[in-house]
Amino acid sequence: MYPRPRLLESLIAHLGTDEVKVLTGVRRCGKSTLLRMLADHLRSGGVAESNLFFRQLDVADLPFDYTARDLYDELSAAYRAADRGDTFIILLDEVQEVEGWEKVIRRFQTQPDTDIYLTGSNAMLLSGELATYIAGRYVEIPVYPFSFEEYVSYRALRDGSAGPADALLADYMRYGGMPSLLAGGPADEARAAEILDAVFNTIVVKDVASRYGIRDFATFGKIARYLFATSGNLFSVRGIVNALKSAGVAISPQTLDEQIRMLGQAFVIYAAEQSGLRGKQILRPQRKYYPVDNGFRNHALRFAGTDVGFQMEGIVFMELLRRGWTVQIGALPAGEVDFVARRGSAVRYIQVTASMADEATRERELAPLRAVGDSFPKFVVALEPYGIGTTQDGIAVVRAADWLLDVDGDAEAR
Repeated sequence: MYPRPRLLESLIAHLGTDEVKVLTGVRRCGKSTLLRMLADHLRSGGVAESNLFFRQLDVADLPFDYTARDLYDELSAAYRAADRGDTFIILLDEVQEVEGWEKVIRRFQTQPDTDIYLTGSNAMLLSGELATYIAGRYVEIPVYPFSFEEYVSYRALRDGSAGPADALLADYMRYGGMPSLLAGGPADEARAAEILDAVFNTIVVKDVASRYGIRDFATFGKIARYLFATSGNLFSVRGIVNALKSAGVAISPQTLDEQIRMLGQAFVIYAAEQSGLRGKQILRPQRKYYPVDNGFRNHALRFAGTDVGFQMEGIVFMELLRRGWTVQIGALPAGEVDFVARRGSAVRYIQVTASMADEATRERELAPLRAVGDSFPKFVVALEPYGIGTTQDGIAVVRAADWLLDVDGDAEAR
């Protein structure tokens, strides 16, 4: 198990708090492993086994008729047997698999000296009945596939040395950072396709289609792959409907909008909304969609390796989310800023490009940043190491590998 210290530290920081801790993220991104790591940390810190209740609720050996009553009975028996001098810690993995689970959690949340951690692969965990039953007393801890920093650390741990950062970034861009992809040794197209396809099919069938009653798996899968393959392009729902129609997929705007929402609920795609930089007004209801992991994009394109600028854009977008930023697309009267990142009162403007070597490209990337007109930090994240440095007007041009690895540095929009 790769330790993922930043995420584990985040979990440890919440130990003993009253809120229910909810780890959310796409299926097979490492949530279950994090719960096991937390359990190991607690054991090493002296927590007795009788005070740890760990249950995976999506495993094959769980009875088909397992209900919320069964979960409640198991938890009640474990709670009675626990050492009352210590906290009783509940760790439930993929809790959405048990209908009515939120009522069980509410019962135990009110018990003294009880600490609850949950994982789930659907954003509905944080709405509807959960919000009603626990009255907002929860904290969400997002979990994503490996960041590039984690990828490099894992490769060093697995292979004995990490290797050149540019070569590692090329692999990371091509195959992505899903933990299961890295666990079995060096990736190739066939193995990556097999693993990503298995994850994708599980998400489509189990986390979306079955949950929402979608019967046309084939069309739904095409929609998801289309969004992956065209990530980084600015679309309206109507534009996507017309593009799909030309590819032989007939769907109404309302249905498409709903199915995109479902993919977002399963954490497999994320949206960045277009907004004006001068004020909060949304100019047009358009968005860019990005897959949670770049491997899904390349798998949809059969690992063609094209559009590296769009690929890097998606990687930067997901990294900003990991670092706690809210991200939008910046619309100007002439031009666009790829990302406007906000966190509290802090703002960062970020352009992403494959190269700054060509003068015309360099000017195209810098011009929107110069037109913003405020003093917040502005960056260009470039894949190739040409033209790196700070311009005369204070725009920092940074190398993509350096920006991705320096997760603690404020200079790279941390």
